[in-house]
Amino acid sequence: MRYINELREGEMVSEIYLCKTKQTSKTKAGKSYYSLILQDKTGVLDGKVWDLNSRGIENFESMDYIFVTGRVTSFQGSNQLNIERIRKAQEGEYFPSDYVKTSSKDIDKMYDDVLEMIKRTKDIYLKALLESFFVKDVEFKNAFKKHSAAKTVHHGYVGGLLEHTRGVANLCEFYATQYPILNRDLLVTAALFHDIGKLVELSPLPENDYTDEGQLIGHIVIGTMKLEEKIRTIPNFPVQLERELLHCILAHHGELEYGSPKKPALIEALALTYADNTDAKIETFLEELEREKEKADRGEWLGYNRFFESNVRATSKPNIK
Repeated sequence: MRYINELREGEMVSEIYLCKTKQTSKTKAGKSYYSLILQDKTGVLDGKVWDLNSRGIENFESMDYIFVTGRVTSFQGSNQLNIERIRKAQEGEYFPSDYVKTSSKDIDKMYDDVLEMIKRTKDIYLKALLESFFVKDVEFKNAFKKHSAAKTVHHGYVGGLLEHTRGVANLCEFYATQYPILNRDLLVTAALFHDIGKLVELSPLPENDYTDEGQLIGHIVIGTMKLEEKIRTIPNFPVQLERELLHCILAHHGELEYGSPKKPALIEALALTYADNTDAKIETFLEELEREKEKADRGEWLGYNRFFESNVRATSKPNIK
């Protein structure tokens, strides 16, 4: 299989890709064309079908696996596939695992790390709440292992939600050792729960798109609602502890303009905000380095990145004897 990250300008390609999106647009001259996003486990590729009347263009829809023939061109510094032929791929012609990126880390090992964090939790109410999701709820466990953490920006792959959650929780455990004022159990519990709403906000892979609930309510409020509902099943769960935990979830994006219904009012909520932002931003940078691996290996500038509002490049190799 020719993966998307292997394609080079000028090449003719005949390959099966997942059609992530399909839109009909018009040129300045008023001629209709298809604009596609093609995907495999290595990334995405912009595809264009300029001649919709060609006999080589058969019927297909978004989320179909399609066999395409076309030439790789360059447009605004990125590869684009000008497609001449399309047909829907048949079962047996492709392996779905080739089209969905998966975490490079061991998913079961990451989940075991989460379970160890839960074992280290001393507060009986927070531990019971954590176990009700991560230990006792098999459906939640299976979904949490497979889900992505985002549509496009960071950790947007199988195991991404677990990887991001573990990363944030690890940072929070470290913060608790450096700043003893932090309530470790509250902070780590909030970290493990902070993005559970994404199980509803985003549809499962390979679609990985915003659901109606995700668009209308958002993962922060969805996650808070799920926690509140589960807390009602734990006898004598302290009211103040519930308020503090829910506040940490509601405030974890830090600013109202970033989607948080509340700004951090507790020191644990502030710590969670920085842990979440750190893990997300570092992963975003790593994914940019991976996308531009050839440039990064040569020490070249990778270009302007809108998430960092800066021109970025890889760090030079360390001088080690």
